[in-house]
Amino acid sequence: MSAESAPASSAEGDSKSQATPSLASMTATGTMTAEARVPLQRHHAESNPTGKRLGILTLTALGVVYGDIGTSPLYALQECFKPEYGLRPTAENVYGVLSLILWSLLLIVAVKYIVFIMRADNRGEGGILALLALIFQEQQEDGMSKMKLALYIALGLFGAALLYGDGIITPAISVLGAMEGLKVGAPAFERFVVPATLVIIAVLFFFQKHGTAKVGVVFGPLMMTWFLTLAALGVAEIRHEPRVFLAMNPLYAVRFFAANGVHGFILLGAVVLAVTGAEALYADMGHFGRKPIRTAWFGLVLPALLLNYFGQGALILRHPEAANNPFYNLAPDWFFVPLLVLATMAAIVASQALISGAFSITQQCVQLGYSPRVTIIHTSKSEAGQIYIPEVNWLLMAGCVAVVVYFGSVTKLGAAYGIAVTGTMAITTILFHEIARSRWDWSPWKAGMLSGAFLVMDLAFLGANLIKIEHGGWVPLALGLGIFVLMTTWKRGRVLLRTKLLDRTLPIATFVESIGHGGPVRVPGTAIFMTSESEGTPVVLLHHLKHNKVLHEKVILLSILAQQVPEVPSNERLTVEPLQHGIYRVKAAYGFMETPNVEDIRARLLEAGIKTKRMDTTYYLGREDLICANGVGMARWRKKLFSIMARNARSATQYFGIPANRVVELGTQIEF
Repeated sequence: MSAESAPASSAEGDSKSQATPSLASMTATGTMTAEARVPLQRHHAESNPTGKRLGILTLTALGVVYGDIGTSPLYALQECFKPEYGLRPTAENVYGVLSLILWSLLLIVAVKYIVFIMRADNRGEGGILALLALIFQEQQEDGMSKMKLALYIALGLFGAALLYGDGIITPAISVLGAMEGLKVGAPAFERFVVPATLVIIAVLFFFQKHGTAKVGVVFGPLMMTWFLTLAALGVAEIRHEPRVFLAMNPLYAVRFFAANGVHGFILLGAVVLAVTGAEALYADMGHFGRKPIRTAWFGLVLPALLLNYFGQGALILRHPEAANNPFYNLAPDWFFVPLLVLATMAAIVASQALISGAFSITQQCVQLGYSPRVTIIHTSKSEAGQIYIPEVNWLLMAGCVAVVVYFGSVTKLGAAYGIAVTGTMAITTILFHEIARSRWDWSPWKAGMLSGAFLVMDLAFLGANLIKIEHGGWVPLALGLGIFVLMTTWKRGRVLLRTKLLDRTLPIATFVESIGHGGPVRVPGTAIFMTSESEGTPVVLLHHLKHNKVLHEKVILLSILAQQVPEVPSNERLTVEPLQHGIYRVKAAYGFMETPNVEDIRARLLEAGIKTKRMDTTYYLGREDLICANGVGMARWRKKLFSIMARNARSATQYFGIPANRVVELGTQIEF
């Protein structure tokens, strides 16, 4: 993969990434625990599991993939009949809303995501950034106009940024929706709904540092119990009003729009709550594979959701006053407390999936060069995907607490929820269209008709939610825009800084030649110079010679290159190029789902015939003192923002697992 690299957070001190010209990046850095400094193996999902293995993967997928969409019955239908929409719980309206929910689940989740979007995988991995990486691969192979590529980059990054908003709102609305059951069981407890929600959210986020491995084994059985409960509650009520199945006829949805006009369109802003979590199907594909996710959806999740929604509709047909909270009103008195506990646990599972997703997105952004260094702690010795990022965790917690306190109810929070979900859905469709055309060689009419149909649905839901911007919809948009600015500022700043650094380097051939003609004194040991450039002489090496006047007997110029694939096979990790006089150029390739480890790289060098000793090896890192100046390239305020981000980036030493007592940092001032 040919590419050029851009500096990361420190000039030469951070190991950096290599990518396409538009995705040029230096690998930014984070921190690993000591126990995580052994090579971690990501366990890929099997392509076609069968029998017992398929059953295990399907059960596990229930606990990770379907938590978000599985808790939607807590509030989706309830929101459709809120006074704000002016929709009375008449039979025709109940049939119309149920028909909209049914066909939304079928067309958006089943057809769009399960059947088509999940086919666009990057070596088994899914998610909007993996989809964007596929486009970069096509750009490398077939070429693409700069304007078109820039548009895809902007859309992909903004879609990823919106997912952070989803990561804040999902725990808030899921737990709040579960806690609002207190009002149904005992109206006097209404004042405890928000405090109880805040306590559960706080416990949830404080637990993140322990990892999900210990509780992950119970997620699947718990969610299976939840979905079976949803189905049972629905069936118990449907038997009293079997006519509710008339809503399966899509004509009721058409009649609903005809009868309600603009109000019917606006109601889509509440209907979309039933399909939230569809992006999780795609994002978590790499953990389980297509088959288990599809089996879980068609075998249990979809039937259970539909039975519960139709059961809620049947209840409203019999008791219109139950529309204020049809989910909890489905439960008999003796089952109310167990249902409240089960719903709370399901909401926690749903929240966990989005929180873990935010950690994963951040790791990808770091590796792709769109985020500065963060603290990445591996919470499992065997599973590379189980990570914890304290900075993201506490920011998400602060955001969840803020939105719960600010909105105070599911109804108000629902206005903020829809925009983040529908915005990401629309962007996914646009990127999918490009993959269908360039990677799968679909004809324009075939790709256009399918993507156009998906986009019409996505934009309809997005348009219905945009109307609610002033009522809370501005929250995810503001979050997404802010994160988008941070991402693009970091990327652009690294490119500008790289240009400055290139002016200070010299060709490696010239340097090696000078070493052979009466160069500096050579001293025992090994020196590893971390460099963002896979060509040329590292600036940190030149600074070292300028100040210390000596050079180690063995010199390794180490560049870490981020590839546009999730993982790089172990046998393709290192490329070693001898440069004479004891100097070696070493390139280590990592995927965007992996965390580099320098000590592991040093150990692997023995296979290439380069012997090093841990206590005889010194690592040289560069650090820049940035001075913002007026000029071209980037606005001054963005340069200041970049400088702040660089100063607060985490230590490269910690992230790469470098022994702290073996590191030498050399600083320099750079005006940019």
